[in-house]
Amino acid sequence: MQLLTIQEHKDLKQAVSARELYDFLQPTERFASWFDRQLQYGFVETQDYLGCEVFNALARQTLSDFYVSTDMAKEISMIQRSDKGRQARQYFIECERKVKSAVPSAPVIPQNFADALQLAANQARQLELAKPKVLHYDNVVERAGLLNATQVAQKIRLSAVAMNKVLEELGVYNKAVKRSRVFQQWFIDKGLGAVKQTEQGHSQALFTKRGEAWIIERLISEGVA
Repeated sequence: MQLLTIQEHKDLKQAVSARELYDFLQPTERFASWFDRQLQYGFVETQDYLGCEVFNALARQTLSDFYVSTDMAKEISMIQRSDKGRQARQYFIECERKVKSAVPSAPVIPQNFADALQLAANQARQLELAKPKVLHYDNVVERAGLLNATQVAQKIRLSAVAMNKVLEELGVYNKAVKRSRVFQQWFIDKGLGAVKQTEQGHSQALFTKRGEAWIIERLISEGVA
């Protein structure tokens, strides 16, 4: 929710109207006296605030006002020691947080050899921490367009067991791996299949669409399908 209007200012970067802040905080004294009292806390003209004029439609007259930097407005809000002051201060802090989170941080440039080594070590550490997530996506999540043996076997009216037995004879599977079916590297290099992991961590041989076409064509030529 926007409590106060924050506007871009060429000198103060971001500023609010002192009168608008005054109206929100609701002090008991008149605006001029209230603002003069705030200046006693060491705020600097042109750095923290700038004078301006606003036209008051209700009073039908031009009134003196000030552009106040958001940093100054935040300090003034804190000084008030009231619920309104705390609310305004929290609002400025939240606006500042959103601005900082929206601006990408500048890349770190090493200033010497030691800094370069530390940066390399930090980046290596980040990659190492991210590695399990990347592997999980590559191995488990990214399965679009891949088929298991049962799905391919159905296309040629065979059981997965019968089809896999033929594929073993054709040298598609690596017989050295006993615990699960794993493709020979040539089969993977040709884009015919891929080995992924199940959620339980077991290896699963899956066929690409190209691999499915290769199997159907090969089994038909072998007289199996």
